Amino acid sequence: MTMNNYIELINDKLDEFLQIEYPHALFKSMKYTLMLPGKRLRPVMCLEACKIFGGDIEDAIPTACAIEMLHSQTLIHDDLPCMDNDDFRRGKPSNHKVFGEAIATLAGDALLTYAPHIIVKFSQNLSPSVKIRILNEYFKYAGAYGVIAGQVVDIESERNIKIENKEETLNYLHIHKTSDLFQLAMRTGAIIADASEEQLECITDFAKKFGLAFQIADDILDEISTFEEMGKTLGKDKQEGKLTYVSLYGLENAKCKLACLLDQCRDIMVKQNFNSNIFNDIIDNISKRAGI
Repeated sequence: MTMNNYIELINDKLDEFLQIEYPHALFKSMKYTLMLPGKRLRPVMCLEACKIFGGDIEDAIPTACAIEMLHSQTLIHDDLPCMDNDDFRRGKPSNHKVFGEAIATLAGDALLTYAPHIIVKFSQNLSPSVKIRILNEYFKYAGAYGVIAGQVVDIESERNIKIENKEETLNYLHIHKTSDLFQLAMRTGAIIADASEEQLECITDFAKKFGLAFQIADDILDEISTFEEMGKTLGKDKQEGKLTYVSLYGLENAKCKLACLLDQCRDIMVKQNFNSNIFNDIIDNISKRAGI
C-alpha cells in the first residue's frame, strides 16, 4: 500500500461510516471538517502499525477512521472563538464560520461519541476482549488524561497564567495535545495485530517521539511557512504569547531538537525491524518541510 492508497481507502470509509441524517445541520457539520482534504496521518499510521506486526489492515479500518473522527473533533473545538479563534482550517473556513458556534460545538461533541460507536459497530472480526482494549485506549487518550488535558494546559499558557517550569509544562502540553493521538493510533493498530507487550512498548516509544517531533515541526512551520502551505492562520502563537518550542528555545534550537527526535524515530525502526516505507516517507517529509 502506498500513502495515496491508504488515504483513498480511509476517505472512502469515512464517507461510508458517516452519512447525512436528521438533524441534517449536525451531520453536515460533523462531515464538513471530517472530509476536508488532509494527510490522514493518524489513521494511516494506525493501519501501517497493524501491518508491521502482521495484522490484517481491514480489521483496523474502523478504529483508524474513529481516530480521524476524534482528531476532527479536536480541530473543530480548537478553532472555536473560546479556544484558538481561527477562521480557517486546511484552507477552508473553520466549522464554526460555516455552521455557527453552537452547531460546531455540538458537532465536535457528536464526533467524540460517534467514533467509539464506529469501533463497536464495524469491528466485526475483533473479539470482545480486543474491542474493550481498543475502547480503553480511546477513552484514555481522548479524555481528561489525554488530549483534553493538553488543550487545557495550552489555554493556560496562552492566558499568561504563571508557569513555574516552562520546559516541563511545554513537554506535557506537546505530549498530550499532539503526541497522544499518534500513540493511540499506533498502539491500537498494534493491539489489533496481536503485537507482544515488548512490541507494543516499542511502537509506543516511536509514536511518542514522533508526536513530539510533529508538534515541534508545527511550531517551526508557524514561523516559516505560508497560509497556502498550511491552510490556516499563521503567526497567531507568537502574537498571543503562546508557549511553543520556538518561543521557549528559539527557531534554530527547535530545528535541532526536531532533527534529533526524527533520528531517534529512525533508530527505533532499524533496531526493531519496523520495515515501513510509509513511516520513512512521513518522517522524511516532515524533515523536508521544516527545512532540516
